[in-house]
Amino acid sequence: MSKKAIVLDANILIRAVLGKRVRELIVDNADTVQFFAPDVAYADARKYLPSLLEKRGVKSEPAMAVLDALESIVRPLELGVYEGLQTQALQRIAIRDADDWPVLACALTIGCPVWTEDADFFGTGVATWTSDRVELYLAG
Repeated sequence: MSKKAIVLDANILIRAVLGKRVRELIVDNADTVQFFAPDVAYADARKYLPSLLEKRGVKSEPAMAVLDALESIVRPLELGVYEGLQTQALQRIAIRDADDWPVLACALTIGCPVWTEDADFFGTGVATWTSDRVELYLAG
């Protein structure tokens, strides 16, 4: 039986660093689910996490180490893997947020849903799971 797959948006990577529940969902399901994120999702997480951590009074180094460690479970996908579906992804999501096209293109490339807290993905033709419901997909 092949593993299920799901593509994570940057906001899920950030939640995995800042909180416990999302990180546990990823780690606990790593044996049965393949997790992916476009390389730019990791870049976005690295860009926004330091200020979020500072606001929370959390030291940056250990938190960023958590993000680095996630790369062994949530596989980063390079642009070359998904850029062939950029036009199709943009047609589906550009009216809402064109910057989200890499996540959608990854999901289209792999043929799997997206895990996000971003409503911009709704109506793009790809199943979208939020953190409060993703356990249904991961366990199903």
